[in-house]
Amino acid sequence: MSQSKLTFDDFITNLNTTNLAFVLGLNEFMINHGCKATFEEKKTSILASYKHTKTKKSVINLLIKKQGLLVRIYGENISTYHDFLQTIPAEMVQAIDASGICKRLVSNGCSPKCIGYDFTIEGTHYQKCRYNCFEFLVTEESASYINTL
Repeated sequence: MSQSKLTFDDFITNLNTTNLAFVLGLNEFMINHGCKATFEEKKTSILASYKHTKTKKSVINLLIKKQGLLVRIYGENISTYHDFLQTIPAEMVQAIDASGICKRLVSNGCSPKCIGYDFTIEGTHYQKCRYNCFEFLVTEESASYINTL
């Protein structure tokens, strides 16, 4: 795929019907809470990115890949999620477990500007990279947890 700009309508035409309602609701929520959306066709996926208009930071990305719709959440306020993280389903915990470690937190080997996430779920300590720590496949089970997060 070449890298090109898309519209929201272009993005949703690439979704299956199962994920359409999820994306429509999430898009409305993000826009109503001060985010601006951009849509692009990348080499390996179609990307929707929501950035907060005040901070200019990415809040969430949606990626349409071969395996389905993935959601990448940037959990900058991870410390406020502790209780919620204890309730997420096993499939989401497995996704977190499989994500890459934060080299800055573990061995001070990444950029000093990089901030990873340091948290615990059910007694397991995680030090994960911010770029894929909270990247979840949208499933019937995970969708409501993703919306809450």
